Amino acid sequence: MSRDQRNRSRTRVASTFTCGHCHASIPLVAAGTRHRNHCPQCLRSRHLDNTPGDRAADCSSLMEPLCIAVRGDGEWLIVHRCSGCGELDLNRTSGDDNPLLLVRLAVRPIAQPPFPLDRLAQL
Repeated sequence: MSRDQRNRSRTRVASTFTCGHCHASIPLVAAGTRHRNHCPQCLRSRHLDNTPGDRAADCSSLMEPLCIAVRGDGEWLIVHRCSGCGELDLNRTSGDDNPLLLVRLAVRPIAQPPFPLDRLAQL
């Protein structure tokens, strides 16, 4: 066996990552996506990609989930904002995402509207 073959056998591909916010160990494989890009427990992400899966972003800051966007076909997307550079990004939800946190994000505009609710009475 050559030295290159031995080194290749020692090289391991990561199968998990640690969430930068809640520190949970997260598997890279997830239902509904080819590129795991957020923690299913706290829905935080890390700014790693310029395009899905390329891992070419220089920022590497944590990304906070802001709200839910819905595609025309009904698929939910998590809108993340980078805490380092402020970039907004859309990430597909995964089959193992925390459903309570997803619903909390979805109702946030109703529960915490960007205007005083008493103004509705004036309409």
